[in-house]
Amino acid sequence: MKIAILSRNARLYSTIRLVEAARARGHSARVLDPLRCYMRIAAGKFEMHYKGRVLRGVDAVIPRIGSSITFYGTAVVRQFEMMGVYTPNGSDAILRARDKLRTLQLIAREGIDLPTTVFGDNPDDTADLLAMLGDPPHVIKLNEGAQGQGVLLAEKRSAAQGMIEAFRGLYANFLVQEFIREAKGADLRCFVVGGKVIAAMQRQAPDGEFRANLHRGAKASAVELSEIEATTAVRAARLLGLGIAGVDLLRSSRGPLVVEVNSSPGLEGIEGASGVDVAAKIVKSLERALQQKKPVLKSRK
Repeated sequence: MKIAILSRNARLYSTIRLVEAARARGHSARVLDPLRCYMRIAAGKFEMHYKGRVLRGVDAVIPRIGSSITFYGTAVVRQFEMMGVYTPNGSDAILRARDKLRTLQLIAREGIDLPTTVFGDNPDDTADLLAMLGDPPHVIKLNEGAQGQGVLLAEKRSAAQGMIEAFRGLYANFLVQEFIREAKGADLRCFVVGGKVIAAMQRQAPDGEFRANLHRGAKASAVELSEIEATTAVRAARLLGLGIAGVDLLRSSRGPLVVEVNSSPGLEGIEGASGVDVAAKIVKSLERALQQKKPVLKSRK
């Protein structure tokens, strides 16, 4: 099997691990910078070039598309899809997951619980918007932020109004959510591959911080999920159409709440905390998917 990994940095932990896992199982793996991929589109004909050469024979693509290149990156993924190349995370699925508001609307429609969320545009509606949400604290977050960037906690209603005004002054799209106090600064990262949770960890924010992001000093540890937590994570990933997903949950008094679904979850934290070879499981999932089309696919293990 010939695997292409779309990543802007071949030296990132996640990228290195995917290459190692693919080669360990006897497959060819190549890292492609999505911004160096360019395409030709004609009636019934799709062609991809990379650094001056035509790309041929790719069996599967693993997208690692950062938020800063969403538009171009998903166009590249879509071109591969048009060429008949398998990908666990299609372009439309990535776009759905990248839009936090769209994600929450879709999972709420399916009855999956989440922190109560409000969204509005006109400054004249801010007071009623916050009234719809209830008493503070309130969490205010950019609609397309990542790794905890653009996520703020407002302890008072006046602070929430000030933050909302600041975001509006920047013409930014943002959400306002209820603060889940009983989560105590912790969340669950559920790593879903091929319709199953293959690894999970709990992330605990440091003292004085409510964002449980590893990039912000959170501590990760292995965690055992309840049946409903695992089921919720799988449902959320499936609903968005993601074969590979990092689903973030909060433990609340009313059960697990979906906070976010990530289409390019990092491997370093989850492998370190859980001890699971996540990269190998991702490659195995590609093998299973492609064996339906190509029964002669071989691996070393």
